[in-house]
Amino acid sequence: MFFPEYRARRLRRNDTMRRMVRETHLRVDDLIYPMFSAFGKNIKKEIVSMPGIFQQSIEHIVAEAREVHALGIPAVILFGIPETKDAVGQDAYSETGIIQETIRAIKAAVPELTVITDVCLCEYTDHGHCGVIKNGDVDNDATLQLLAAEALSHARAGADIVAPSDMMDGRVAAIREILDANDFSHIPIMSYAVKYASAYYGPFRDAAESTPQFGDRRSYQMDPANRREAFREAALDVQECADFLMVKPALAYLDILRDIKERFDLPLVAYNVSGEYSMIKAAAAKGWIDEERVMMETLLGMKRAGADLIITYHAKDAAKVLNR
Repeated sequence: MFFPEYRARRLRRNDTMRRMVRETHLRVDDLIYPMFSAFGKNIKKEIVSMPGIFQQSIEHIVAEAREVHALGIPAVILFGIPETKDAVGQDAYSETGIIQETIRAIKAAVPELTVITDVCLCEYTDHGHCGVIKNGDVDNDATLQLLAAEALSHARAGADIVAPSDMMDGRVAAIREILDANDFSHIPIMSYAVKYASAYYGPFRDAAESTPQFGDRRSYQMDPANRREAFREAALDVQECADFLMVKPALAYLDILRDIKERFDLPLVAYNVSGEYSMIKAAAAKGWIDEERVMMETLLGMKRAGADLIITYHAKDAAKVLNR
């Protein structure tokens, strides 16, 4: 039996050789850690469906922000649980809202940590939808005004990047306009450009207390069956001056990550969402998988598919592995 001259196993022979020819690299600098800030004092409540992730009051958020920074993770993204909710999510754009106060506290304690803020209304509305309700559905254009006000309030509080996740048409342009008009032209927009109406978000809704009280979000989030629509959504956000594009979820949409990477040259973010995190945690708790190896392989797969950055609840654990 004659083998070809090239033998692929030659370059897999030992760890040093494998590292030398490795094509894809995951770095601590690629990670963004999500945090849930809750109104009140002395709150640190573990989210049952997301082991290791907590709803926390500001003093605990600040302590964890210091830990995140010490691990070398460059950025956090903030979600808020306000004291009260109402039909138009007023806490979202209040100068003294939960996220605005959290931004100030983190930037005072850890100024080098980049603070990204989720810009949406679902965490702040009593109906759990991402905008103003008219005739049983979210009114796109009425919602844009509130999202713009929310983004501006975050910038005024000290946010480094704003990240609209609502999937309203035209929201990137509305946010860019209001930021530029108020001397915040330097604040980048990280757009949830391609966000699918996914069942993988289930645990997040426990964390953010944002489950819709009626209907669902399929009239504004994308159909999981659609691929070409993702190109149109991303192109619109590029035209409206987004600075980052995001694909959410990541694991079941690696093909979309690759598609967007090949078509656009903006930095690409993958959101490794709550359901993806919880599945690994649950299987590991059962002893069915090696948690560390599956976690790292999953994140590496997102990088290989084209992600430049990954928002992930695994960020601290992954950073500890990478820092060894």
